[in-house]
Parts: sequence; C-alpha cells; structure tokens
Amino acid sequence: MTAPLPGFAGHTYLFQVDNGAAFRNSYAADGTRLRWEGLGESAGQFEDVALHVAQVGPEQWFVSWTEQSGITVSHVMDLAALTVRVFWTYEGEGGRVGELHTGTLQQLG
Repeated sequence: MTAPLPGFAGHTYLFQVDNGAAFRNSYAADGTRLRWEGLGESAGQFEDVALHVAQVGPEQWFVSWTEQSGITVSHVMDLAALTVRVFWTYEGEGGRVGELHTGTLQQLG
C-alpha cells in the first residue's frame, strides 16, 4: 500500500512568516523534495532539500528537513486554512537556538 501523495506536491507557495521572513517554496511532484528561495532580506538564498513527510490530519502535513548550514526546519502545513506552524533550530551564541513561528501560505502554482 502506498502513502497518499502530499497535498502540496507539485505546487509552489509564498510562505510569509510572522517575523517578516518570506520564502518561495516549490515542492517536487512526488512531494519528496523542496526548493526554497529566500525573498526580501533573504533574497539570493536557496537550497534543494530532501523532505520527511507525514499526514497528521485532513489537509494537514508535518514536513521536516535539514539544510546544509545545519538549520533544521519542522512545520505543520494546514492546506485548508493556508497556515503554517514552524519550528527551526540553528547554532547561535552559547549553543543551539530554537524558534517557534506562525505563517501564511499563498499558492502560486
């Protein structure tokens, strides 16, 4: 039995975070990879990452990845409400730092 294709598979979203950050997230047609591109202050930053994905509710997906820089990102996408709850961690002064944020999605394609 195969897992259902994630609802975000093959789509591109504008992801706007409550801290002002914005990203263009383009998901592979099979839902296993993401190409994120920073916008605004993060313009010019991008990466292709492998995803870990699990459906956690109707039109809700837990998605996680690790970036080459060591940043880890985990978020729950609610495709019905077009919202995201995201937790990311990175190396900061004095050790690992974690941040919890909310954001909105706008489907671009």
